[in-house]
Amino acid sequence: MRSSNPVFSRRGLSRDGGYAGFQTQQQPPQAGNPYATNPYAQQTQPVAPPQSGRMTMDDVVSRTGMTVGLVVVAAAAAWITDLSLGPAIGAALIAMVLSLVQAFKRKPVPALILAYAAFEGIFLGAISNYVNGYVNGAAMQAVLGTMAVFAAVLVMYKTRIIRVNQRFYRFVMAAAIGFVLLMGVNLLFAVFGGGDGLGFRSGGLGILFGVIGIVLGALFLALDFKQVEDGIAYGAPREEAWMAAFGLTLTLVWIYLEFLRLIAILQGDN
Repeated sequence: MRSSNPVFSRRGLSRDGGYAGFQTQQQPPQAGNPYATNPYAQQTQPVAPPQSGRMTMDDVVSRTGMTVGLVVVAAAAAWITDLSLGPAIGAALIAMVLSLVQAFKRKPVPALILAYAAFEGIFLGAISNYVNGYVNGAAMQAVLGTMAVFAAVLVMYKTRIIRVNQRFYRFVMAAAIGFVLLMGVNLLFAVFGGGDGLGFRSGGLGILFGVIGIVLGALFLALDFKQVEDGIAYGAPREEAWMAAFGLTLTLVWIYLEFLRLIAILQGDN
């Protein structure tokens, strides 16, 4: 199941292609249905009945709970021990490497996903503690903001206020690529020119890009929900619940960090 997160672009399951080893007979394309060639489509049935070894919502919820729970536990440990930023940045780099290793594997590896969650949690705990030292309550506000976005997107997705289709997917991916490129350029200017680079992460521009980052995270959540829904409907293997959990965790981490940064900017200007 190809995640909506950009790092999973090489995953075997895609919206318009097959999944090696699990592809069944595909339905003929239907006008206006970008998911008509879903690789888990069961011949003439648009929704496959529950089968042993197939992913269920309980599988996704339990795996996501384990992954996010490990992030929280590791973050709490880093916070309580007052971990410095040096080791925290090292943990973030390890987490990034682990996520990329998983991205290039054709199947989810639970050990890799849980290791990513642990190291990511260490980084989040340390950086949250650091920001909270300057802006009291920033971490809790970021947590509440992330939970609010998750709940709002889930409600809007279930009520079909948000409709995920091919155009939606392309728009989100194009916006995310542009956002990441701008942040990369800003980082390079900051490293070689000093200061805050082009100013995309401070002042008025920082607030604007913080809001954009949160909105992008919300859109990624909608994509993740759609992929979970499709995976269950078309009989994805149970192991793919780990990949769904991984994608959801990455998106939640993204939203949390954007909230933390935005709160720091807003409170720092007061």
